[in-house]
Amino acid sequence: MFEEDLRGRAAELLETYRALGLRLATAESCTGGLVAALLTEIPGSSAVVDCGFVTYSNSAKQALLGVSSDLLDRHGAVSPQVAEAMVRGALARASADVAVSITGIAGPDGGTVAKPVGLVHFGALRQGGNRVHVERRYGAIGRTAIRRAALLEALSLFEDQARTE
Repeated sequence: MFEEDLRGRAAELLETYRALGLRLATAESCTGGLVAALLTEIPGSSAVVDCGFVTYSNSAKQALLGVSSDLLDRHGAVSPQVAEAMVRGALARASADVAVSITGIAGPDGGTVAKPVGLVHFGALRQGGNRVHVERRYGAIGRTAIRRAALLEALSLFEDQARTE
């Protein structure tokens, strides 16, 4: 399903987490579960992957991750604030040590001047650590390319969190 280079990178990430005794969770919107799918493509991933939340709708973000309707109304689903709430919600609801969240506009529709197609916000958090926010503006490079770029960024964030003490 995934290219060999992605599978190899995922396998290395899982081995690092296994060696550190860390478990992980994902909170995905515009990627629709791609990160969790890649990680669980690797045999033995159940020793590291606790769960993946696919919260595509605002109501799912509220029900599954505890994102407040007020936050969604004030900032919109594609915002640093919602990415933070998603990652905090995932970590609070999972049996995981590290979580990464992704919320963005993959297009081809749905963009505005303020929030164009290709805008993606990420959150990363390790239990007891500091939250990381990353904003990427990939541009209108196509839905598949945006989702793939977001997948790669999520892997980088998980890798970074493994190095954080």
